Amino acid sequence: MKIEKNIEDFESLGDDHVGTSQNTPMRQDAFKLSNDEKIDIIKDDIRHIMETLGLDLSDDSLNGTPNRVAKMFVKEIFAGLNPDKKPKASTFENKYKYGEMLVEKNITVYSTCEHHLLPIVGKAHIAYISNGTVVGLSKMNRIVDYFAKRPQVQERLTIQIVKELQEVLNTQDVACVIDAKHLCVNSRGIRDVESSTVTSEFGGKFKEQATRRELLDYIKLDTKF
Repeated sequence: MKIEKNIEDFESLGDDHVGTSQNTPMRQDAFKLSNDEKIDIIKDDIRHIMETLGLDLSDDSLNGTPNRVAKMFVKEIFAGLNPDKKPKASTFENKYKYGEMLVEKNITVYSTCEHHLLPIVGKAHIAYISNGTVVGLSKMNRIVDYFAKRPQVQERLTIQIVKELQEVLNTQDVACVIDAKHLCVNSRGIRDVESSTVTSEFGGKFKEQATRRELLDYIKLDTKF
């Protein structure tokens, strides 16, 4: 009965999309194996799953799937688990003395829900106010991509992006808003294809109502080229 109760608790946790930590839960031996060793193990596991489902892996279309999925997990969609992949965000002196907020909006987010391993797809909007240093614009995109490339919950992703930029820029004045669709909601369960999820994290001056309002007004601007 205790085991059944635990299973029910874990199922409800996933369906409610509850995150349990601001840091991605990782084992201490997470990087004991090389990427190639991980791919070999995952490949066998994917093959077993597919065979258990009754698929014929001798078919030309399916035969290479276990290897493709294993490589995708390790080298692409979960590559952000590896700290060696963390982007080096060089900062520069704010010589032009720009003192207003800088907003990088509509950054594409591709992540994976850690509860069902289904895609999260959306846009991130990041802002900061310089305290003397600035960071290259593309580095903000790379930071989003790095933390997105792992099993995630959207709330944690939003917080991780802000904390990383606060550390890089040595300021608390950083904010992030993410609007994303979760395929674990859109394609299974309730199957609501129209809904999206919005999360935000405001630090420093962005906790002030006027500054927050200014950021949200910038996000609403329709940028076309």
